Amino acid sequence: MTTHSLIALGALGAALAVSGCGEQATIPAEKGFGPNPTLPQPNATLIPTVKVADAKGWPQGEQPTAAQGLAVKAFASDLQHPRWLHVLPNGDVLVAESDAPPKPDDGKGPKGWIMHLLMKKAGSSTPSANRITLLRDKDGDGVPETRSVLLEGLHSPFGMTLVGDKLYVADTDALMVFSYKEGDTRITDPGRKVTDLPAGTINHHWTKDVTASPDGSKLYVTVGSNSNVAENGMEAETNRAAVLEVDPGSGTFRVFASGLRNPNGLSWQPQSKQLWVAVNERDEIGSDLVPDYMTSVKEGAFYGWPYSYYGQHVDTRVSPQKPDLVQKAIAPDYALGAHTASLGLTFYTGDALGQGYDGGAFVGQHGSWNRKPPSGYKVIFVPFKDGKPAGEPKDILTGFLGPNGEARGRPVGVAEDKSGALLVADDVGGKVWRVTSAGKQQASN
Repeated sequence: MTTHSLIALGALGAALAVSGCGEQATIPAEKGFGPNPTLPQPNATLIPTVKVADAKGWPQGEQPTAAQGLAVKAFASDLQHPRWLHVLPNGDVLVAESDAPPKPDDGKGPKGWIMHLLMKKAGSSTPSANRITLLRDKDGDGVPETRSVLLEGLHSPFGMTLVGDKLYVADTDALMVFSYKEGDTRITDPGRKVTDLPAGTINHHWTKDVTASPDGSKLYVTVGSNSNVAENGMEAETNRAAVLEVDPGSGTFRVFASGLRNPNGLSWQPQSKQLWVAVNERDEIGSDLVPDYMTSVKEGAFYGWPYSYYGQHVDTRVSPQKPDLVQKAIAPDYALGAHTASLGLTFYTGDALGQGYDGGAFVGQHGSWNRKPPSGYKVIFVPFKDGKPAGEPKDILTGFLGPNGEARGRPVGVAEDKSGALLVADDVGGKVWRVTSAGKQQASN
């Protein structure tokens, strides 16, 4: 073993040893939720907190636990790292089977080596399948009759959206468009690049989501930051930590909103007609900071990253500071808990799940790797009224962490199917789960 590897191994051992007994949360997890989360003082330690759940998958016969009044069963299994979902107008379900692309300059040296091991432990280092799979459940009974590869040979695909006869796919480095006609189970069209997206050899946050404006005239694309808190320099952050607005015809784009460290799930709130996004906040200042969040995306708004968090709370690690910019930073609408890795977001428009869900938000929380005790690893629901959050979050799917702290699954993308059931992509479990009302599932058995 090389000296470099020995140093890295020693650093990993120290990190894991310290994480086992040092810094941990001092406030209850629920204090990190809502429009006014508790924000204690930062607690940056010499070695950041590490608490990674081993990715084990689901034991035979096991599944998540659904909330009272709901039921869950597998919609699809044996998928390769299913990350994101999109439901077509005819009810076909698209699943992006994807993982990170090669990122040779993302965390060089011992720290980078350690991060690679930690991500492997968390189930996030498998070769990317680079495909979109189509699941067709024609009779709506929750069991797809057919499964086919719609697109392959992509480059770490994530977000998908259909506008007319054009299917847009957000690869990690480009927004692509493919010709589509209703009922297609295979697209052989080579596609066309609409525009390049920020990527490169660092590409720290690689996932890109895409959605269309209601009239289809504009596309909105998420791009995460190229670092935790700009340690790679702001020149590496051009057009990143942002939601971009793209003209689908010309491919030109502009920054629609900025200061969003790692935005992912885009969804239109049905009552207010506003665009919302789920955002992962920064790390390495303790288990209690900083809450991830969801927020309405205001045109031209700045949400703080990297200079401040949750409005105008200055992050002193960033140099040089930009006090004038911090003064413009606005606080997000609703906190989703520190380090929950909230990725999936969809607003519910159906009535199949029962009362109280209409217009509210389902959030897929992928789960922490640097909080003690762990947070996330579940799907939650946030009620809305008149287009705004209106109450405490409710657990919808739990049980993704096993009795010994192992990750049996990790929820990512969420989507509403044509019948009004909730679909959940579980990348570690290799499954798509389907949540229905308990009464409907009993009737179908």
